[in-house]
Amino acid sequence: MSGGSVSLGPHLSYRAEKSVAPSSTGSRTTSVRCRGISRGPVRPAIPPPLSSVYAWGGGLGTPLRLPMLNTEVIQVAAGRTQKAGVTRSGRLILWEAPPLGAGGGTLLPGAVEQPQPQFISRFLEGQSGVTIKHVACGDFFTACLTDRGIIMTFGSGSNGCLGHGSLTDISQPTIVEALLGYEMVQVACGASHVLALSTERELFAWGRGDGGRLGLGTRESHSCPQQVPMPPGQEAQRVVCGIDSSMILTVPGQALACGSNRFNKLGLDHLSLGEEPVPHQQMEEALSFTLLGSAPLDQEPLLSVDLGTAHSAAVTASGDCYTFGSNQHGQLGTNARRGNRAPCKVQGLEGIKMAMVACGDAFTVAIGAEGEVYSWGKGARGRLGRRDEDAGLPRPVQLDETHPYTVTSVSCCHGNTLLAVRPVTDEPVPP
Repeated sequence: MSGGSVSLGPHLSYRAEKSVAPSSTGSRTTSVRCRGISRGPVRPAIPPPLSSVYAWGGGLGTPLRLPMLNTEVIQVAAGRTQKAGVTRSGRLILWEAPPLGAGGGTLLPGAVEQPQPQFISRFLEGQSGVTIKHVACGDFFTACLTDRGIIMTFGSGSNGCLGHGSLTDISQPTIVEALLGYEMVQVACGASHVLALSTERELFAWGRGDGGRLGLGTRESHSCPQQVPMPPGQEAQRVVCGIDSSMILTVPGQALACGSNRFNKLGLDHLSLGEEPVPHQQMEEALSFTLLGSAPLDQEPLLSVDLGTAHSAAVTASGDCYTFGSNQHGQLGTNARRGNRAPCKVQGLEGIKMAMVACGDAFTVAIGAEGEVYSWGKGARGRLGRRDEDAGLPRPVQLDETHPYTVTSVSCCHGNTLLAVRPVTDEPVPP
């Protein structure tokens, strides 16, 4: 599609491109395992795009391919209102609803349904010489990590989540100066707090502190990065943030968590397999990073983990998917709505090696090692990427791909999902 250059004043400009909702009669994949092999008439060979990014939820009932500005997106992040991605060349791409009056929202005569929302993509400009490696989104703010180990934040400054020592909103990415003496390698955002990790495995946290989510031993909020004490012998390797909690994966694959453990959504209760704790053994919150105590999460190395609003999910090194926390909407994938503080192995994924998992407010998305995409839990407003109601067991999400593909990144926030794929080819992937 054609894109035009739009001026946003002296600091910011972007090339804009619109996404149009696919026709309801358009071809869709019939098998996730086939990964998008077309069944229609033979068409001229068209090379696949460098990558595709899909969005669903928030009223989008099925995956919508977002406009890409002729670039390859390698990582995506969803916030309450933001949709962001990082390109292979190190640029930050944002997808936003078009301004009012920009068209695309009017009903045709006789139409009874509102058309699906459109999105405009733009590159964030004005950051000359900056190469972005990773992006993370909170509720109304965004954090970026550069190839030089610098963290930049922008958006809402409430709760001090930008890390600049104030509560001021900032519209352009601005360096978190308190961390300039460190080379940072990871950043993660919760609804209103941030975790960041340095090359020397030093852990920092800032933003809202309710429930002990910063891991600092208190419930205080901080508008500047604070170094987080680690238990002896533990070395952080990966950081994950939830709405009101945090988790770190350590070098040997163990997990520690802090913040709200309501419904045992962090797995902090000390439980054997299938055991239910007595009330006085239940841990409702942790003010410091604490080792997970619920089997089997405390025994097997974790490959991927994500924290939802009231539940969490983890993929073990052997490719099994476990869920824990609230099951009010079937988000644990066990086909039983009863509450259970013990971690559950997701049903219906037997024989499928899982690789990634992401949690929304009351739903879960899991990615198989072969590119399969599954979702389960609350189905309202398109959360599951299918036109159906709540699903207590995993069901496939169909992507409109005509070439075999692999999933490179997935992110859920509240009721929204962003997912990036790239075609599987014989050519080596650039580093």
